[in-house]
Formats: sequence, structure tokens, C-alpha cells
Amino acid sequence: MRLAASRFALSLFILLGAFVVAPHTASAQDRVWIQMEAHPDLATAEARVRAYAQVLPDVNGYRLTTGWYAIALGPYAPDDGAAALGRLRAQGAVPRDSYIADAGIYLQQFFPIGANTLAAPVGEAPTITQSAETAAPPAPAAPVIPVIPEETVAEARQSEFQLTRDDRAALQIALQWFGYYQYGIDAAIGPGTRTAMSRWQASRGYDQTGVLTSRQRAELLAAYQAELDALGMQLVRDDRAGIEIELPLAMVEFARYEFPFAQYEPVDESGVQVLLISQAGNEATLGGLYEILQTLEIVPLVGERSRRSDSFVLTGQSDSLRSHTIVRLQDGQIKGFTLVWTPERDAEMARVLDMMEASFSTYGGTLDPGAVDPGVDQDINLMAGLEVRTPNRARTGFYLDNRGAVMTSADAVAACTRVLVDGRYEMEVAYSDPDLGIAVLRPTQALAPSTFAGFLQTPARIRSDVAVAGFPFEGALGAASLNFGTLADLRGLNGDERIARLDLAVEPSEIGAPVLDATGAVIGIILPEPDTGRSLPEGISFALRGDRLAGALSGTLAGAGISLTTAPEAAVTLTRNGLARYGSDLAVLVTCWN
Repeated sequence: MRLAASRFALSLFILLGAFVVAPHTASAQDRVWIQMEAHPDLATAEARVRAYAQVLPDVNGYRLTTGWYAIALGPYAPDDGAAALGRLRAQGAVPRDSYIADAGIYLQQFFPIGANTLAAPVGEAPTITQSAETAAPPAPAAPVIPVIPEETVAEARQSEFQLTRDDRAALQIALQWFGYYQYGIDAAIGPGTRTAMSRWQASRGYDQTGVLTSRQRAELLAAYQAELDALGMQLVRDDRAGIEIELPLAMVEFARYEFPFAQYEPVDESGVQVLLISQAGNEATLGGLYEILQTLEIVPLVGERSRRSDSFVLTGQSDSLRSHTIVRLQDGQIKGFTLVWTPERDAEMARVLDMMEASFSTYGGTLDPGAVDPGVDQDINLMAGLEVRTPNRARTGFYLDNRGAVMTSADAVAACTRVLVDGRYEMEVAYSDPDLGIAVLRPTQALAPSTFAGFLQTPARIRSDVAVAGFPFEGALGAASLNFGTLADLRGLNGDERIARLDLAVEPSEIGAPVLDATGAVIGIILPEPDTGRSLPEGISFALRGDRLAGALSGTLAGAGISLTTAPEAAVTLTRNGLARYGSDLAVLVTCWN
């Protein structure tokens, strides 16, 4: 918290009357504290706790389980502590992000020296009352501007001439913060700065002289400091992650370490979240992190992506979320940060992001891969405790040519804003025929699959063995698997000769999968179960026949630059293991995202 907050608290307590306490008894285990601040280094924490001890009773300093150092009041009985926190917050006596904590987060006490309040019984929580003689004035709604006589333009120029380089830079920073100054901070009052000053004067109803008077400079700087105080911007030094950065600590608070992140979660439902990223690695590790981060819910799909060999930038925006990630690789260390916020904070976070990026620096080592704080939830849909984005639907497809075109079911890509193959390759819909039930996708980047489909030109033999290469369970197994059965009929239930009936069961995510004969030739593509109005027996599935498909589509697909390949007539029969390997290379997981 900033020094200004401490001065305000000190003034408040000088004006306040004596503490009035309400007795309360509780067991030694039934204790809470009012935690006010936490710092990553002991020296800062010791200085802050001594300042608080001058104006507040029951001030303690503890080392946290996270390795940080906390300043807290207590211990109190839970009801007393909660009531006191509300009163102290309302009066501005403690930071507004103070909260109730229990003993589980504290390891040992460093202030007062020799004390051990962790083992002590509860005390009496302070209730502050105001007497008529010493009633504190209400907290000012705006920063207090010192009374400075107004100046003429000539006097303003003269006082401006006395400004130091740091003073001039501070004015540019404040003007930039409020959006009036758009250039670099060079501490030179040139035409760009004059224009910014004039625009600021106009916004406040002053004459647009382009020269700020001493009073106007004080007003501008006080307004800037008030905004910083509201955000709680403080320089955080995280020795475990080896990162130093300014963070909005009125909006986020440290939550936990879970490799490769130090995670800061929202304060008072601020909607703001920060990840500090720290891990050892190389260019391949950086690329893997780039891909992984895009699977997280906190990185919306829409937004600019920029990747280089030693860095990347990820931006994301949706109707409910924004995020910005900057990561760099240097000397075998990958470090960076992610800022997440809600749309109503766009203006604030644009400023915060600039300060975070300008202050970001690295030192020391990286997070230990074993850095996982106790109590972190584990789930297949979580990565480092963060929710992983899941697709709207998952289906199977297969490669059609050596340039990565993919055939799948039409329902796989219906109403999708984004289609991915194998979770990483962006695809666009080149052709879709809902009547036939198929779609063809084309990659937006160069692909070179190891194999692609060859279609059988003659009808397959009824009762012959077939295999479906698909992704059951929405790809949870990580690779395509083979499902074996037989070809039951070359017609559908209504006699449609484009449809084949199979004696084998498929999962919904296997729709769009290739049906293979013993040689690996594609004899069909799995379709959704037809809507007959009846409940069909288990173990039955349907496929669009490959011999009918090739002839019907060859001309249409040629216009899209995609060709279908014919399977050789005298192909060699594959072993089951060989067919499984071929099917795994041929089939792909198709996911629809919105």
C-alpha cells in the first residue's frame, strides 16, 4: 500500500477517540486476523508493520506459507473480527482490500519481536467510536490540492522553468495516463507536450494556453496519484519467479504458485487477474507454452497473435473477457506475464498494462517445476489450476491429400467460429453438403501429412471386415484408435444406396471417421444416426459409401483445389497392427469452437 494511505490512517487515528472494546470469549482455535498487507521481502514488511503499530493496536507481522510476509491485526473471535473489519474499512483506517484470515496461512511471527500470538488466545476486537469533540471529518472524495495562488501565463512560464527533469517527466507521464500525451517520455516540453497540456486545460475548463500554472500542475499530478492509489500500483519483487513488476494490488492479490505461474487472483470481484510466468526452457519450450496458453479460458480465441523465436504476444477479447500476454526467452529462461480483465475496465487496464510492461524486469532463477502450493484443485480440464477451454463439439476427420485437406461430417463444423484439427491447426470450410452429411476443410497454414486417403472405386463386399479409425470420448485418449466390425449392408434403412450399414458401435465423436477395409482403402465415412423416429438396436452405425462419394464429389472439389485419390486395386492386406498405425496417421480430431 502506498505511503499516502499510511499518512491518512495516521491522521484519522489522531482525530479519533479512544478504542471501545466489546468483551468476547472463544477457544484458542476459534481465531481470525484482519490481514492488511503482504510483501515479498522482509525489509519492506518490517518497515510497514512498524508504521502501522504507531497508530493501531494488535499489529502483528507473520511469515506466510507462500514465503511472503503479512501484516495483520488480531487474533480476534470471528464475529468480532468481521465486525471490526467492516468498521475499519468504512472509516478508511485499514486498506480497502484488507480481509479476514485464519491461522492456516501463517507460519511464524516476526513482529513484535519475541511474540507468538499464533498460540495466544483471542483478544478483543477494536470498535472505534467518534466523540463529538474529536469526530473525524469524512474522507475526501477527491485528492486535496494545496492552495496555490493562480499565476499569469508569464509567471507560469517562469515557474515551469524551475522544474527539474524528473518534474517534467512526471507531467508527461500524468498527461499520458489520461490520454492527452501520445509520445515518449523525454522530459522535454516541446510541441507535443504543449498540445497535451492545452487539451488537458480544455477538459477542465481552463484557458488553453498550453502552459500549466503551478496550481494546474498540482491538480494534474494529484489526480494522477489518486488514480494510482485506487489501482494500488506497487512494485512487486518475486524472488521465486525471478520477476520484478508493478501490479495493481488494489485489484489483485497473490493466491498461489503452480508451475509455471505465480497466480494473482481478483480482489473484491475486481475482474482482474495476473499470471507471472517463469520457467527454464528453449525455443521448443517457448513454442509449447505458446500453444498451451491458447487453450486456457483466460485467453479468448479472438485477438492478435505474434510469435518469434525468442518471444510471443497473445491478445484475446470476447464479450466478457480481455487478456494480454507477453513472454520472452533469454539465456535459457522463459519469463513474462498475463493480465486478464473484464471489458468495463478497458481504459484502466490499458494504463496498467503500459506500467506493467515498462516496469517488467527479470533476475535470478526460474520457478521450480515442483512449485505447487498445497490445496490446488486437480482436474483433467485444469492446467496449473486454470480452466482449460473445451470445444463446443468434437468429431473425427481424415486427410484427403498431401496438402492437409480434411474430410469430416457436416455437423462437425456447423455454426463454428473456429475449427481446429488436432487442437492446433486452423482450418477453413472449403465445402459443405448437409444433405450428404459431409464437409471438407482446408488448412490456413502449410501442412504435410504423412498419409492421406485412397477411396475404393468399387463396392465393398458385404460381410467383409471393416475398421473405423476415430477419436472416441472426444479425443481424451490423445490418439485415434481402431474400432472393428463388419459391413452389414450396402443400403440404408430406407433403401438409399449411398449409405452403408455397419455392424459396429461408434461414439458421437467418431462421426466423420473413415471406414477402412483390410487394405486401408476408405470405403465410407461415418454419419450421424438417422432420425427414423425409432430407437435402433445397439451396435449399428451408418456410413456414406466411399465408392459413391468419390464420383459425386470429384468435380465439385476440383473447383476448390482439392482432389480425391483412388485406392490401388491390388493393394496388400494389412495386419491389424499395421492397419492401426495407418488409421492413427490418417485420422484427425476436428473440434468446433465458439
